[in-house]
Amino acid sequence: MPPLLIGFIAVGAFLFLSFLGLPLGFSFALVGFVGMVSLKGLMPALNLLGGNPYSQVASFILCAVPLFILMGQFAFYSGISRDLFSAAYKVMSRLPGGLAVATMAACTAFAACTGSSVASAATMGSIAFPEMKRYNYSPRLATATIAAGGTLGILIPPSTIFVILGLITETNIGALLIAGILPGLLLSGLFILLIFGMCKRNPALGPRGEAFSWKEKFRSLAGVWGMVVLFVVVIGGLYIGVFSPCEAGCIGASGAFILALIKRISLSAFLATLRDSAQITCYILFILIGASIFNIFLGIAGVPAALSNWIISLPVSPIGIVIAMLLLYIPFGMFLDTLGMILLTVPIFFPVIVQLGFDPVWFGVLICMMAELGMVTPPVAINVYVVQGVTKVPMEEIFRGVLPFVIVYLIAIGFIVAFPEISLFLPRTMK
Repeated sequence: MPPLLIGFIAVGAFLFLSFLGLPLGFSFALVGFVGMVSLKGLMPALNLLGGNPYSQVASFILCAVPLFILMGQFAFYSGISRDLFSAAYKVMSRLPGGLAVATMAACTAFAACTGSSVASAATMGSIAFPEMKRYNYSPRLATATIAAGGTLGILIPPSTIFVILGLITETNIGALLIAGILPGLLLSGLFILLIFGMCKRNPALGPRGEAFSWKEKFRSLAGVWGMVVLFVVVIGGLYIGVFSPCEAGCIGASGAFILALIKRISLSAFLATLRDSAQITCYILFILIGASIFNIFLGIAGVPAALSNWIISLPVSPIGIVIAMLLLYIPFGMFLDTLGMILLTVPIFFPVIVQLGFDPVWFGVLICMMAELGMVTPPVAINVYVVQGVTKVPMEEIFRGVLPFVIVYLIAIGFIVAFPEISLFLPRTMK
């Protein structure tokens, strides 16, 4: 059997195993190992399986991943998310759909702490939904706001996905992290405009909340100043070239730990922070190891080169090729999570982008946005499942509510495609 055919069969087998619910790291490694056995024999496959795990994770730049995760977990367990929501609620409560707007603003701010979509959705689901329910908000709007707001977690730095993307493509990680800021704020702003417009048109969807004095509004900001300063220091240090991504992760994790101590984090919460950080890090590293085995096998089979040559030869304009690549992430999102999609597709798509002359940082932002879109589109829609588990609102209600947000998401992606400077302006002014 030709190696190329074996490679394409392996891709189908991987998607099938993922659809069955097999852990992604195991699916990658199993298919890659069996494929190597079929191409090179048992001993080369065993050598790959024995040596690749260490070589894949023994990278200094990967230190940023557990550190950013630890920073987010300290923010999660120390109650910073509740302070963020409280401040946003008191400032925006009198707007049409004020509680939903405040939830989206809090999701945006919390994204700068966690770098995790699921954590943002779960946290805001437990904090914001009871408040919106108390003020008779439409459950459809309330849950959709939380699910869509959670997708900002990976786009706004610090983001572990950008670190991994930079590692596997050898793209400047600091530039990728900084590049996510303006697209993240653009997406958040469009979501807020959507909520405001829907509630202005139909006030029953999101009634106005109670009024607060200016004194109460300013007092509520006292609980968030620490995280704001930490974000400015970490991202500002990356921007002006004072920190590397790993050093930024160290400062971020240390600063979040100090803030947790100030907020008197309990011993059980501290231990839970360490436990969850270790679990998430191991999950990510296992997927990285499996994907590396799988991608080495695909490279030997010639699949990336064949697909890249085929894509470039299509009678379509370069921007048309980019759009076609991005659209492929919608069906991929039906079977894979964000990290799985990126590790499967980037080794194939990235060489094409380089050959076509597009900026890899710009394409990296687009990939993350499309992968995050899969977090709210069925049937996987991990954020929707998380919000449903927290709020107990029927799944079909959440999916109906999230549809306008999906449309706005696609509009935001269209803006980034049409105006690359939205994502490239800040990286190009970095030192």
